[in-house]
Amino acid sequence: MAELIGLRLYCCCNCRNHVALHDDVVSKAFQGRNGRAFLFSHAMNIAVGPKEDRQLMTGLHTVADVHCGDCREVLGWKYERAYEETQKYKEGKFILEKSKIAKENW
Repeated sequence: MAELIGLRLYCCCNCRNHVALHDDVVSKAFQGRNGRAFLFSHAMNIAVGPKEDRQLMTGLHTVADVHCGDCREVLGWKYERAYEETQKYKEGKFILEKSKIAKENW
């Protein structure tokens, strides 16, 4: 595991497992299932579920739910494929819902 001491982190709100670095936030202007969500370039200590096509606000995407690696809480999803050219920048990135994560070392 990478050295995380002193870094601003996001953790699972349920078990405090570290799931993302603040430096990996791409955007805070996203919508999740339960309200606001952040787009991250990377996530850690998570499990990725099976891929499925899902109609989202910005069109059809292939996504996979993302679970906390410790407690299995669903935190958001990973964009596997975007079908519209303007949405391709999301591929390989992660949505973590604001209500499912907490700040640490701030």
